[in-house]
Amino acid sequence: MAGIADVARAAGVSKSTASRALTGAGYVSEETRTRVQKAAADLGYVPTTSAVNLVTGRTQTVGVVVPTLDRWFFAHVLEGIQDALLERRYDLALYGAQPDSGARRQMFEHFLARKRFDGLIAVGIEPSAHELERLVEFGKPVVSVGGYDVGTNAVSIDDRAAGRIATEHLLGLGHREITFVGGDPDGRRTSYGDRQRLDGYLAAMHDAGLAASARHSPSEVTMPGGYGAAVELLGDRQTRPTAIVGVCDEVAVGAVIAARRLGIRVPDQFSVVGIDDHAYAEMFSLTTLQQKPHQQGRAAVQLLMWQLDDPDAPTHRIYESSPLIVRSSTAAIDDAASAIVGVGR
Repeated sequence: MAGIADVARAAGVSKSTASRALTGAGYVSEETRTRVQKAAADLGYVPTTSAVNLVTGRTQTVGVVVPTLDRWFFAHVLEGIQDALLERRYDLALYGAQPDSGARRQMFEHFLARKRFDGLIAVGIEPSAHELERLVEFGKPVVSVGGYDVGTNAVSIDDRAAGRIATEHLLGLGHREITFVGGDPDGRRTSYGDRQRLDGYLAAMHDAGLAASARHSPSEVTMPGGYGAAVELLGDRQTRPTAIVGVCDEVAVGAVIAARRLGIRVPDQFSVVGIDDHAYAEMFSLTTLQQKPHQQGRAAVQLLMWQLDDPDAPTHRIYESSPLIVRSSTAAIDDAASAIVGVGR
């Protein structure tokens, strides 16, 4: 396997010049850089992490903290992060951080404290006060994705606005009995973004003069969770809503399946709107607000690299667009159908 000395010899430069040309640390002319890179490619030279560390003072590794990988959003953000890091020849160190878990405590107290990374990307994480202190103590750049803003760079959609827009879409169709489905009532397993979506729903209901009718049906943020919550909601003709806002598309799709199994026609008798534009959304013709987590993951890496290159640069929060995609899971309320769905209302 070729070494840096072989590359330097083939390019006709010193070892230190070849190293600077390949790592980007220090100045070399563009002509020299091109010649060295060509020599390295011809010889099949791959710089070792330890060699790069010595020259740049970096580990060439980014730590990524996620609460779980069993949600569509987190998995796709991680893919975007990984793709962007591979392009930059960075390694990824993945840390799981389920709320209130022993593994999360170990991660903050021991694994992250080893600082075997140049910076952190926290996906959907809302740290406790103690955890926030630990993050600050590490002295490493932090970028937040789709979650709590720890005062550093961040990228997300405007989750509060998404919850509001989803609710206003239903209000515009004449719905007044609208329930928000998804998320724990005590917030222990509810992400920061999910809670913001609930707040957006509550704000829209309040502004429409319907604060007294606002209703939150907690559930696991999964398709089975949405299904179970919807079965309970729709089981009583006297109290069932005419529409729901799902905290995410997985919950909303679960509600669509529950309605169909109960013989309730969507959207004639019952409207459903989600948030995310999950891969299943089009299959179920779900009205939803679109976000692109893969793109958010890539944006997070770019923000982190800017921070690494210029630690004194001002912080940024990037809000990705989340347009409303109207499909056929929502419709104007039908008085006759509504009378059948909610007898006595």
